[in-house]
Amino acid sequence: MGRGNEAGEICRQILARDPAHVQSLNLLGLMAQASSDHRGAVKMFAKAIAADEVNAACHYNAGNSYQSLGNRGKAVAHFTKALALGMEGKAVAFILQSPVITAYGARIAGKWPLPVTNVELFGTEGVTPLANDLFLRCAMEATTLASMQLEVLLGHARAELLRLAGEQGEDNGEVDEDIVAFACALARQCFITEYAYGQAAEESELASRLRDRMLQDLASGAAITPLTLAVVAAYFPIHAMPETDALLRRDWPATVAGLLRVQLHEPLEEMGERAAIATLGPIKDSVSVEVMRQYEENPYPRWTINPLNAFAADQARGKIIQTAEQQASLDILIAGCGTGSHAIQIAQVYPNARLLAVDISMTSLAYARRKTRELGLRNIEYAQADILELGTIDRTFDHIESVGVLHHLVEPMAGWRVLVSLLRPGGRMRIGLYSSLARRVIVEARARIAARGYRATADDMRRCRQDIIREAEHWRTLIGAKDFYSMSGCRDLLFNVMEHHFTIPEIAAFLNDNGLSFLGFEPFDDATVIEKFHKQFPGAADEANLDQWHRFETDHPETFWDMYVFMAGKNAH
Repeated sequence: MGRGNEAGEICRQILARDPAHVQSLNLLGLMAQASSDHRGAVKMFAKAIAADEVNAACHYNAGNSYQSLGNRGKAVAHFTKALALGMEGKAVAFILQSPVITAYGARIAGKWPLPVTNVELFGTEGVTPLANDLFLRCAMEATTLASMQLEVLLGHARAELLRLAGEQGEDNGEVDEDIVAFACALARQCFITEYAYGQAAEESELASRLRDRMLQDLASGAAITPLTLAVVAAYFPIHAMPETDALLRRDWPATVAGLLRVQLHEPLEEMGERAAIATLGPIKDSVSVEVMRQYEENPYPRWTINPLNAFAADQARGKIIQTAEQQASLDILIAGCGTGSHAIQIAQVYPNARLLAVDISMTSLAYARRKTRELGLRNIEYAQADILELGTIDRTFDHIESVGVLHHLVEPMAGWRVLVSLLRPGGRMRIGLYSSLARRVIVEARARIAARGYRATADDMRRCRQDIIREAEHWRTLIGAKDFYSMSGCRDLLFNVMEHHFTIPEIAAFLNDNGLSFLGFEPFDDATVIEKFHKQFPGAADEANLDQWHRFETDHPETFWDMYVFMAGKNAH
């Protein structure tokens, strides 16, 4: 309301009674920030963080003030902490609020659907204004930036850095360290997305030439500039090139060393992890073999931020109190663990449990095992297996999780029955399946892909994505999906080898035929879903009634866009 003095006085009155009141400290800091008193602001944010060190918003706000004060080290530290503590999902929204980003977006939109040139977009300043955005740099290193607007902008920035690196090779001039740091952050973003950005033929040719020149210099022992290395890494994964482990023996600035850790050191570690992963039975079904090949080439999902952070933050605030079941010594099966994020979260929720996490992709398992070892978790055993063959392992479990996996089997219900056979009486399972109603846009997109002859190759998937971006109005649902913004996600979403869809009556029939009781859907991200559900069945709404949920979904087909995720219990007798 613009009544800052009054708001400040209310905050001070609260702090007189409760000196560690985080919201008041944070608000006073924001008011100081708005008045350009950044020294006063950081003092308030520091007090707020001392009272609640896992408050992502306070770390983000502190980062902004430290950046305004020119203390880049502290700004980066606070921004990185904010992203790790749960701001990851809000990063795009915060980045798009930046006046610099808004200005670039307006220039791109002013020419749309025609392409804007880099001269029109960046003018004489080049990418310097982008390079000076420390939160953007931190976010690019930390998470997939799922935004069509940002992807288009960063694609232009990558091409501009490629031009700059080519010119640097001609005159060997020095490049500002912020430009190099920005190039490294962009290369890490491109690696996270598995090089999903579109690129013109001329750009691809220039990038290939720069890569070849860098490899020649590496072989001959000649100098390689940090910008050259970063730009090459923004177009090609360093670990996939010959003899690049020699790069680790050279001295680099910290930003380049961080890039090499992600693109070279960690992939080499994952190759070493494969030997320690057991295989439980054969993978012989022809569709299972094709699915395995898909996830070997595109392990899904490639995640970076530690999933324990947000859980630990909520636990520290007392928002999570472990139940007796969560503290028990349970045997848990994760059937289809992918790259390990799911298994790691379950290991945190059930710290005394013994977890067996299986997946069909050895590449995904190696990634999962490396991340698990980094986090110091010791209660997860990883193994390669086909769910259809798990009935031979001679083990049973108190709890089974299989989310987003069964619908990729040649016979999902056969795989589900195998899991039921492994569940002890009275045990529970958490299942995730695609909805026929919610996935209609995916069916339409896959039909379009088949008609245009796109294959599941990197080049074809990039071209397909660019087609969808050009027809953005029609494909809003797809463009709003995080999976659209990485190659593994896009392949999982639109090019999957095998994908089945289900209806609620089909799920109800399976539960009834296999001695399972429906225990409810997971809480919805959209809090209004339950409100609408109760409004549709006034006085008679039953959240455990699948018939009611089927009627509700028929009227609201977007309800289960991600998938049906629900708990089921195995009857004791």
